[in-house]
Amino acid sequence: MKRSLSKGVLGLCLGAAMVGQPARAADDITGAGSSAAAPAYRIWGQEYRKAGGEALEYDPVGSGAGMARIKQRQADFGASDVIAPQAALAKDGLVMFPTVVSGIVPVVNLRKGGAPLKLSGEVLARIFLGEISHWQAPEIVALNPGVSLPNEAIRVVCRSDGSGSTHHFSDYLSKVSPAWKASFGVASKHPWPEGFIAVKGSGEVSKTVRSTPGAIGYIDYSYVVEDHLTPVQLKTASGRYLSASPESFRSAVVGSRWFSHGDFSEGLIQMPGEGAWPITMGTYVALPKVAADTARTARALRFFVWAYGRGDALARQAKFVPLPEKVQASAFRELSSVVGKNGEPIGMSAVSVLVR
Repeated sequence: MKRSLSKGVLGLCLGAAMVGQPARAADDITGAGSSAAAPAYRIWGQEYRKAGGEALEYDPVGSGAGMARIKQRQADFGASDVIAPQAALAKDGLVMFPTVVSGIVPVVNLRKGGAPLKLSGEVLARIFLGEISHWQAPEIVALNPGVSLPNEAIRVVCRSDGSGSTHHFSDYLSKVSPAWKASFGVASKHPWPEGFIAVKGSGEVSKTVRSTPGAIGYIDYSYVVEDHLTPVQLKTASGRYLSASPESFRSAVVGSRWFSHGDFSEGLIQMPGEGAWPITMGTYVALPKVAADTARTARALRFFVWAYGRGDALARQAKFVPLPEKVQASAFRELSSVVGKNGEPIGMSAVSVLVR
């Protein structure tokens, strides 16, 4: 790309291009995957429809199921909170790029007031290993001097399905706890200890934590805000205790290879800097690199170009962080590489409005 139009001009161009294009059911854009990212895709889909675009039908079945559907070409795009290795993308004939940024946040249901609960990565890992099982355990008390902790057992709420949230949470725990790394490692699904409450989807994690006294779970930041959950402060890589926020997620992105090299293969866990949330994550979409159905893939590409151009404010409204423009430019590189079944450059055509 030689030169980018401003997002305002881009939005006007895309809006004008969609006027008078009535959407039919057969023309719906279909996506499936990340339940954590569902609020962003939902609000983008609603506004895209109002702007004259096709309807988006998004099924929040979890990252693993979403990737399975796009591999089998059962959806126009798959959505995952974990980027696939380049070798796997090449094998499955896919391209993948980030859309927005968020973070995984430990949340609790405790009968306490005052300052937020503080947890180090090591103590959090021991809780999810089942080694610390009471809220008045010495390790927790030592991190929270003067805080009145409940005299009750810890009820751990976790994901039963394969999820990007679990992948990033366990990636963080693997980086801060040798015991966790040796026992569980990094995975999207784990054989949790007996007695843990395993539920499917981010919505069920939120519901279960809210209804279970003494509970602790992990969930995407947007659910923390929307469902009024009680977040935990975590110790950052620099040693500071920090609350999750959009600013802390952006700090992690700016300190990453996403920003410095346009490289999305590296995650956003434990980024340097006092203000970087330690469990920051991107969420991604995957599309066929060579479209079996050119028209359908082209519609999905136009939707994401519109979202990049007009969706930043909507992403913030859904409690996500938009991609910095420098990172967004690297995402367009991947999007532009998509071609139709006869080799036509449908990805480049979708972003051609950006090029003078």
